[in-house]
Amino acid sequence: MMPYQLTKYKERTGMKQEEYINRAEENLFHVYNRFPVVFDHGQGVYLYDTDGKKYLDAGSGIGVMALGYGDPEYNCILHEQLERLIHSSNLYYTPQLAAASEAVTQVTGMDRVFFTNSGAEAIEGALKTAKKHAYLKNPKAGQKIIAMKHSFHGRTVGALSVTGTEHYRTPFYPLMDGVCYAEFNNLESVKNQLEEGVCAIILETVQGEGGIIPASREFLRGIRRICDERGILMIVDEIQCGMGRSGRMFAYQDYGIRPDILTTAKALGLGLPVGAFCVSQDLAQTSLVPGDHGTTYGGNPLACAAVTASIRLMRQRRIPEHVTALSPYFEAILQGMADRYDFISSYRGIGFMRGLVTTLEPGQVAARALEEGLVILTAGRDVIRMLPPLIFQERDFDELEEKLIRVFDSFR
Repeated sequence: MMPYQLTKYKERTGMKQEEYINRAEENLFHVYNRFPVVFDHGQGVYLYDTDGKKYLDAGSGIGVMALGYGDPEYNCILHEQLERLIHSSNLYYTPQLAAASEAVTQVTGMDRVFFTNSGAEAIEGALKTAKKHAYLKNPKAGQKIIAMKHSFHGRTVGALSVTGTEHYRTPFYPLMDGVCYAEFNNLESVKNQLEEGVCAIILETVQGEGGIIPASREFLRGIRRICDERGILMIVDEIQCGMGRSGRMFAYQDYGIRPDILTTAKALGLGLPVGAFCVSQDLAQTSLVPGDHGTTYGGNPLACAAVTASIRLMRQRRIPEHVTALSPYFEAILQGMADRYDFISSYRGIGFMRGLVTTLEPGQVAARALEEGLVILTAGRDVIRMLPPLIFQERDFDELEEKLIRVFDSFR
């Protein structure tokens, strides 16, 4: 039985999924190859299309919907803020800005925060902070940055410049200069890129689009040591792997290091567009000043209410602990897939951020999964990516297993 709201909407419009798709394609700039599904609403760990079909969501909006859909406490907080104040500009303070900034600095362990509208904008702010810091130290020293091969940091010009996948960058040259690329999890490769004028090293704690590859403890600590010894800033991108997905609020917290700059987004707002970059106190005093950076919408009251709610609800409900407790159950299912099918060689990842390495074409698997009522993602050229909501229970993983078996059996 379809929800009342959906039934009434269908009665009013009389439109089928194909009609929605055609209508959108007539007007949208075609830069996404979307799957032919029109989602109408979500509840818990499920999405529903406009025909009422139910999908188990193991993608959570690419890691955004950490608490699933329709969380009543979160929705109540946002509804109250909508009625109170949506926007006032960064020329003024709001109670929501004060609360969100305190929540973020406490949960990240960083000292200062700047709110953005997206993860890519957080990366842009991080890069500008590093460059300004280097400029103030020595205007002639250079502002070179070491990034990682197969990394992904966003599609704006600055973020794309430090994204270590050539085919993303090639059509948009010239990009930001002074960037070189080292092998992820290869400390010697990083050392080989060190030269005069390097001001920052940027990396993901877990490479997401690059194939769900966690940094090794030796590598991340080695990067921290290099940065300390040479006065280089360490930028850690946790836009996808942060906010509880690893089993810690932020994955780097399990490595015994602290970055100079941290970027976050996705689950930070649980669906409301918001990101942030955070810096140490010393860096805040020796980099950007008023007039160097800004944003019209960043840190508005509605976004800040979402940030505060996200952090508070995750901590109150002990979401990172829940992820840690159920990770072995998730791993066992993925190991079972690797044991069962010749075209799956292994699994990798941490927490509720996992990937199956396959010889199948991942996009075809994702399309077949939709037919079975399952939302999964892809990463790189050979990885089936799963980022389920962090509220997944054993029964949800059991359903995931059943659907994956039906999907993979169809490729035999």
